[in-house]
Amino acid sequence: MTTINTLTLTRPDDWHLHLRDGEALKAVLPDSARQFARAMIMPNLRPPVVNTAMAMAYRQRILAALPSDLKFEPLMTLYLTDNTSAAEIKQAVASGVVHGVKVYPAGATTNSDSGVTDLAHCKLALAEMEKLGLPLLVHAEVTDAQVDVFDRERVFIERHMLPLLKDYPALKLVFEHITTKDAADFVQQSPSNVAATITAHHLLMNRNAMFVGGIQPHHYCLPILKREEHRLALLRAATSGQAKFFLGTDSAPHAKHTKEAACGCAGMYTAYSAMELYAEAFDAVNALDKLEGFASFYGADFYGLPRNTDRIQLRRESWNVPTHLPFDEGSLIPLRAGQAVAWKMQRL
Repeated sequence: MTTINTLTLTRPDDWHLHLRDGEALKAVLPDSARQFARAMIMPNLRPPVVNTAMAMAYRQRILAALPSDLKFEPLMTLYLTDNTSAAEIKQAVASGVVHGVKVYPAGATTNSDSGVTDLAHCKLALAEMEKLGLPLLVHAEVTDAQVDVFDRERVFIERHMLPLLKDYPALKLVFEHITTKDAADFVQQSPSNVAATITAHHLLMNRNAMFVGGIQPHHYCLPILKREEHRLALLRAATSGQAKFFLGTDSAPHAKHTKEAACGCAGMYTAYSAMELYAEAFDAVNALDKLEGFASFYGADFYGLPRNTDRIQLRRESWNVPTHLPFDEGSLIPLRAGQAVAWKMQRL
């Protein structure tokens, strides 16, 4: 088998990204903008981005924080609530800058306390999204305390995803950051209006990574890491060449002191070396030839946006990720902090 040492790709996009706001935004934005031409920006700020005017204002803050030497387009989303109206969906589509609506079950993850309590409350908004082709981006975990945290994605499929598709069969739906074989199978068996994003960390790690050598707070995320059988199923999906699966980092910055705490925040910061981490995952199963479609083509095609025309290059070269990065008034610990990554990216 021929060893690939250099890989030239169409510049990729990140279809699931947390940029925060204010000083935190300024700290992390360059890491994503170095690699990705566009990113789908998550709306779970405080307060959440619940309407088009807020999305447009947030977009302007992102562009104002962008270094002058970087080209990057933020794709905005709205935060679905029990009160989102059909009129707001129409306004979002008309704006040209809102490309999806994110549903967080109330309490499922960071800043999700304003999330949907029951999808039945969102009928008018969902019907309008189905009509206008605006995708619904789903954090697919139940928040029922009686359901084991490792089963919350599977149970969400049974309780909510299947009924959702039955009620809105033409709704464009993105199953965000899938973590289980159950989710991969569901997406594969669903019609073409259903797709999924997959993170680098769920391709590279199973749940043992949270406990090796003691509790590892920087490996804690939601949805939580799963068993090895699920990691392997995600790898098969990501490297299958199926256009239903595409890149979404779910990179989520939290200050070190909020991760290394009695009640630590959920999220991994992967943006610093995102493409290198994906290359490592694909390389591990001899599927580097499938990386460009996954990273650069399938997401743009699903969202009806043009593919990028500029390029990046990945080179087989070991380097160490910094032990920490400046962040707001503290520091940020990136995934693989102080450890080696096998690939190095550069813009062309």
